[in-house]
Amino acid sequence: MSLLSKLAPKEGSTHYKKRVGRGIGSGLGGTSAKGDKGQLARTGGKVRRGFEGGQTPLSRRLPKFGFTNAAFATVYTEINLSTLNNMSGVVDVAALYKAGYIQKRDRVKILAKGDLKKALTVKAHAFSAKAKESIEKAGGKAEVIK
Repeated sequence: MSLLSKLAPKEGSTHYKKRVGRGIGSGLGGTSAKGDKGQLARTGGKVRRGFEGGQTPLSRRLPKFGFTNAAFATVYTEINLSTLNNMSGVVDVAALYKAGYIQKRDRVKILAKGDLKKALTVKAHAFSAKAKESIEKAGGKAEVIK
């Protein structure tokens, strides 16, 4: 058994960091492999992504088009039928929150992945067609919440 004090990286897996700017004799002196002058040769001389030296960037030269409704889109937390097998009685938003499957204000959509093995009354904001069919086939009820 090896001791913690004897642990070392595998031979050849690590390399020494090149120390630049330590004299001409090192081969990495002078400009320290940064070329001549300019913003990038200076300390702290970094430019942001997309910066083109003051020229209007490509992202501003191209026209904007299209429309996105992302800010107003209805987002559902998806729950599969296989998850509902762990529940009993009436399964609603409060029960799913208490069980830790959703957040407090989530809208819930029931999807048909997996099989439902017992009759449940499921109350959710939306159901897939197959999920609704499977719940009713198992002897339960699928109720849509407004």
